[in-house]
This record gives sequence, structure tokens and C-alpha cells, in this order.
Amino acid sequence: MFAGEYFCKLDEKGRFLLPPAVRDLLCPTGQAGTPTIALLKRSEPTCLRTYPQAEWTRVLTDTHARMDDDQRRLFMHHVVSEMATSDIDKAARILIPGKFRKHINLADDQDIVLVGMFAFLEIWNPADWRRHLAKAEDRYESSMSTIMDLL
Repeated sequence: MFAGEYFCKLDEKGRFLLPPAVRDLLCPTGQAGTPTIALLKRSEPTCLRTYPQAEWTRVLTDTHARMDDDQRRLFMHHVVSEMATSDIDKAARILIPGKFRKHINLADDQDIVLVGMFAFLEIWNPADWRRHLAKAEDRYESSMSTIMDLL
């Protein structure tokens, strides 16, 4: 389960070092550079979703099964075609492809925020993350008692 916020720095090539807690979940054998692949998807608001390979396969299979032929085709054209893969290298780094860095307004050598979302991670530009939290504050406050009752 992915949880928490992690602040990471992009290097000049657009890579970031996985924090140990995240690396342990993505590379359960404890070795970076394994065939584990992170999948990046454009998401709204302006962030990226990062799925472990097994979770993305599960999401695709479940989603595919609930759609008719026309919906499947649209899903493949507008969601799956927008995906990119990024291997976790031996140094436990993940590359954010250039088109995705542009999508979330990241410059090289910039900080990012990884946000744990249970089965996947979101990658944010820190300024956009702070704005998103500020906008959601009222909804959070009004829903908090209901959320706490569920726990």
C-alpha cells in the first residue's frame, strides 16, 4: 500500500530516486533494477499516476471487462495510448518522460512530490500540490466526520 508524501528531486535527465519505502513496495526483492516497471498516466488535476506493473494490469483487466466494444476502443485510444513505461534502474531511479514532465510543468533539477494513493502513486509539481490541497480544504473539513466514522 502506498501512503504518505515524499519529496524528491529530478536530476538533469528527468529521473528521481525512489524513497526507500516506495522502492520496497515496487521492488519487493529489495533489488532495484529488477523487471519491475512503473507506468505513468496523465491525470487531472495536473499530476501523473504511477502504477506498479501488476496493479496496472489488474486495473486494465477490470476496466476492460466492464466496457462494451465502443468504450473499449475509446479507452484504448484515449487512455492506454497515452501511457508510457519507465524501468526502475539499478540505482532505484525512475525517468519521467519529457512529455509527462511538460504535462505537470516540471523543469529539470526540480523537486517533485510523490503522494501515496493506496494502490498507486501520484506525481505532482510541489506548487500545484499545495494549490490542490488548499482548494480541497473546504471539502475535506465538511467530509471529515463521515470519513472518521468509516475508520
